[in-house]
Amino acid sequence: MKLNVKNETSRLRAVVLGTAESTGGIPAIKEAYDPKSAEHIKAGTYPKDEDMLIEMEAVRKVLEKYDVQIFRPKIIDNYNQIFTRDIGFVIDDKFIKANILPDREQEIEAISHVMDQIGKDNIIQLPEDAHVEGGDVMLHNNHIFVGTFYGKDYPDYITARTNTKAVEYMKELFPEKKVVSFNLRKSNNEPRDNALHLDCCFQPVGKNKAILYEGGFLDEKEYQWLVDFFGKENIFEITRDEMYDMNSNVFSISEEVVISEMKFKRLNAWLRKNGMTVEEVPYAEISKQEGLLRCSTLPLIRDEK
Repeated sequence: MKLNVKNETSRLRAVVLGTAESTGGIPAIKEAYDPKSAEHIKAGTYPKDEDMLIEMEAVRKVLEKYDVQIFRPKIIDNYNQIFTRDIGFVIDDKFIKANILPDREQEIEAISHVMDQIGKDNIIQLPEDAHVEGGDVMLHNNHIFVGTFYGKDYPDYITARTNTKAVEYMKELFPEKKVVSFNLRKSNNEPRDNALHLDCCFQPVGKNKAILYEGGFLDEKEYQWLVDFFGKENIFEITRDEMYDMNSNVFSISEEVVISEMKFKRLNAWLRKNGMTVEEVPYAEISKQEGLLRCSTLPLIRDEK
């Protein structure tokens, strides 16, 4: 398989879609990886496998409608394998294996049948001290946008998933690209003030447009850099509650087609107003785990522009 991903919006040809086949049921609060999951565990509203299976099936049908080749992880009983974006990501023709939370290491083994088709020379394993998850890595042709957390208290945040060492390593790996990092707001306790990944507060869509949440960035200058880069007129600003609902975590099949949650009325209207086809799916149950459509997809091949 010849990998090719240079941005978030070129025509999608092949993807790994996660699975909710056997997630292990409701975890203990101490096992929650993020504050939104913990919130729903406490409230007794944590999502059931049968509901999440329906949601993921809706996405699968949309992908098939657009003739996208779909790979799925091998099922590991009682193990959450929904968020494939966390375990790896493709830049150009290279597959970067993420250094994720130790409890989740089996997830990458479950897509070994995909990795075997790539070839060892095109698979990169980061150094152990370079932490990165795919939700923090956003491609935009000659730019790589990386969400991180600069604070010395990085180890204290289970919600801090990508460190500055990973940012520096990405610069070494891709010297021809401009790697731009963003210091994200983190909270172990309040999901409305926690940008778990960069795609929880920002994502390019369509033709040079973007979804953006100012409150997800700790540095006003870094947020403003994105506003200036895309142009204020091309940006859809989301609110704190819309960020909590994961409005920036849609998934592009192409510059013209976006998969979005059916309840994102304001966003979906804006996407359509800007000439995009919006394929609406139910995904509110999966969002209770602080992830949405981009989180549960791992693109392998997109067309060249």
